[in-house]
Amino acid sequence: MNTVKDAKRIVIKVGTSTLTHSTGKTNIRRMEKLTSVISDLQNSGHETVLVSSGAIGVGAGKLGMKTKPKETADKQAAATVGQCELMFMYDKFFSEYGQVVGQVLLTRSDIEDPERRVNLMNNFEKLFNYGVIPIINENDCVAVDEIVYGDNDSLSAIVAKMVSADLLIILTDIDGLFTANPKEDETAHIVPVVHELTDEIMALAGPSGTKLGTGGMVTKLQAAKIAGDAGIDTVIMNGADPTDLYKLLDGRQIGTVIKASK
Repeated sequence: MNTVKDAKRIVIKVGTSTLTHSTGKTNIRRMEKLTSVISDLQNSGHETVLVSSGAIGVGAGKLGMKTKPKETADKQAAATVGQCELMFMYDKFFSEYGQVVGQVLLTRSDIEDPERRVNLMNNFEKLFNYGVIPIINENDCVAVDEIVYGDNDSLSAIVAKMVSADLLIILTDIDGLFTANPKEDETAHIVPVVHELTDEIMALAGPSGTKLGTGGMVTKLQAAKIAGDAGIDTVIMNGADPTDLYKLLDGRQIGTVIKASK
């Protein structure tokens, strides 16, 4: 856990299931607590990046949709409404703790085009110099592909690699990687540390997700592979209590730590 404890630059990814209630409406209490903890980490000397899903989920809830929309046009409409709502709330909560945030909306072409990628990297470094907390989401308002990066899991790993992060933390609605589905198998137990993402480990990830989210454990392990290949450890943990981030960074065993491959 030393590499986790010593991490200075951290990318934190929060999923739709963490940010919203089962109704699709924003989980205000959890969102406020998350911004409080991240602000405190920032004050203590960490450089944090928040990759936030939830635009489509929040927008769908605000538009009265009961489930995540399936048609591209409906997704874009929900994202347009939801992204505005998310950033309004993030700016409000972070401002209360004296933090400045900046919104970065990305598409696949932004990352794959060499010149735009370099411009992004330079922008991130400048934001860090100014003490800004970047808040990143996929630009679902204009993207025609369906959630290209799997509920932002892989996107968070790509961003971690882009900013040379020390650690990637993925907050989700399960405690970590289990040996079996804990909802179906009472003997299932959490895997505290993964040293190598073997086929056997990948097979432990079953289909999951929520009505308003798109990710599952598979996309989280795929993200850990991207980060690990860049020398970045990944932690998959439950985001229900954001104060667990304190415990994690104090060196306690929280969630599943997936060690970098190099």
